[in-house]
Amino acid sequence: MGYFDVPEIDYTRYSDRQLAAVPLAVLGVALLVLAGSFLLLGTPVQFGMDFAGGTELTVQTATPEKEIPGAFEEEPESIQSVASAENQYIVQFVSTDQEGLSEQAETNLQPAGNGEVIQQVSSTSASFGEQTQRTALLGLAVAFLGMSALAFALFRTFVPSIAIVVSAFSDLVIPLAFMSLVGIRLSLGTVAALLMLIGYSVDSDILLNNHVLRRGGDFYESTHRAMRTGITMTVTSMMAMLVMGVAAWIFGVELLSSIGIILFVGLTADLMNTYLLNLSLLRWYKFHGVAR
Repeated sequence: MGYFDVPEIDYTRYSDRQLAAVPLAVLGVALLVLAGSFLLLGTPVQFGMDFAGGTELTVQTATPEKEIPGAFEEEPESIQSVASAENQYIVQFVSTDQEGLSEQAETNLQPAGNGEVIQQVSSTSASFGEQTQRTALLGLAVAFLGMSALAFALFRTFVPSIAIVVSAFSDLVIPLAFMSLVGIRLSLGTVAALLMLIGYSVDSDILLNNHVLRRGGDFYESTHRAMRTGITMTVTSMMAMLVMGVAAWIFGVELLSSIGIILFVGLTADLMNTYLLNLSLLRWYKFHGVAR
């Protein structure tokens, strides 16, 4: 396996507080963003149709995209052009009045050629969305708790284990705050991206802890060895997710684009949390804690 040329950072120039200050400040801002969104909107992150319920129409129309909202009595939540089909759009609504919205589309939108305006219609009830929401969030919580239990089982000491848990928590909160800011909705697809982030976070943090605590050598030499492998893996994944997100955005695949961007942001946060926050806690434990 090849490695990026990771420069040796002189960590001795910085105190543990200085190393932890940046990731903790970013985490604090992310928590404030989520709290502000909760106070303003009632949820830290807006829910997608999977969780909130609603109706999705796929229409093929010669009506310009900017004029489509005027065809409906209710303002659409989103209008997405389908890149693979000319004059085709996916229009989403909070309302579950599937029949009424379909009638408005057929009446007020101009057909493209001789085809039908409505190509596909689907609806999710609010009660079913709430049930799906609870199931998905429960799965996310179980995955996080399972990861925490694994960390404590592997290292059996408080500080190294809590360093992994805090880093993973921050790796989840920062992408959630980003989603809130840019308007990416929480759906089954984006929950899957958050579950993947838990796995990525545990992988990089356990790699660092294992090199520092269980392998021989100087603390800083062990750190650099872990960084060579960990940064190579993380940056490679970041580039893959960025390419996927941009390509999906170009071709109009909104879900894949959202997943790619969320993973890119989360992996960027993981680099910061692993090699600043986690490392500062490990160094304190190694030199000033109760390590034996």
